[in-house]
Amino acid sequence: MSEFKYACPVCGQHIKCESSQAGTQMECPTCFQKIAVPQAPATDDQKFIITGTKVGERPAPTIQEDRVVVAMEKRIPVAALVALLVLAGAAGAAVYVFRGQIFKSSKSAAPTNEAASGQVEIYTRPATNPPRPKPPPPAPLVAPPANDTNWMLNLEAAVIPDSTVAGRIHGNDFICERAYVESGALVLRAGTRGPALFAITINFGATQPESLAGQSVNVTTNVPKAAIVTLRWTGDDAKTLKENFTNGYALRLDFNKLASNHVSGRIYFCAPDDLKSYVAGAFNANIRRPRPQPQ
Repeated sequence: MSEFKYACPVCGQHIKCESSQAGTQMECPTCFQKIAVPQAPATDDQKFIITGTKVGERPAPTIQEDRVVVAMEKRIPVAALVALLVLAGAAGAAVYVFRGQIFKSSKSAAPTNEAASGQVEIYTRPATNPPRPKPPPPAPLVAPPANDTNWMLNLEAAVIPDSTVAGRIHGNDFICERAYVESGALVLRAGTRGPALFAITINFGATQPESLAGQSVNVTTNVPKAAIVTLRWTGDDAKTLKENFTNGYALRLDFNKLASNHVSGRIYFCAPDDLKSYVAGAFNANIRRPRPQPQ
């Protein structure tokens, strides 16, 4: 095989290269890390994406068990031992003779004038803990550019990252900052307040969140009609534009179980447009219940 794909060990970006480049070093186009290109797969049927190696990483050194440092036993000569005993006896005799001058009673010391008058102030500085260094701010999320490793209409080859949903909407960078389920639709949008200037909405009709929990949705391009997917973006004239898709797109949506009025999951969406709109990643959507109507 002449070409194969492998994944960056740092950010997971898929990279295509020639088989002749195996063992060389390349730079990841997303995180710019130096990567050692792995060996090409033995067959053309590449079901799993192999991973490269970050340049500079080495296995932890192991300690060889056969290397044992033995401390040599030191013996004290008899003459030196006798001399030490003599010195110890002389020191003990001197302490006994001059014990009255060495050990003075603390009661014999006369109080100073300041202590007698009660004017001595004792101030103890409170113990303070040194301030802990602030942790570095998290690295900002980056929307990867559309290429043949993330914009593809073939669900079997699509890989969903574990990072926050990100991608491209009509040629614009998109990073999901808020997700919610409302009126049978999943909404992934940029920004947390105000109108959704950049968003993707998957409308399932009147389906309740309880029916979506724990389910997987797979929509291939040959389905005649599926869930309505709406892309929203802001044009050059600051007007909000949108485009609806009812078929021809590729969608994989995996919902987890409900937890505390939230439902998490992962999504991969690829639109059949010329600007290669796509989103992929993980989300945690809040379930917005309709307000009861006054009777």
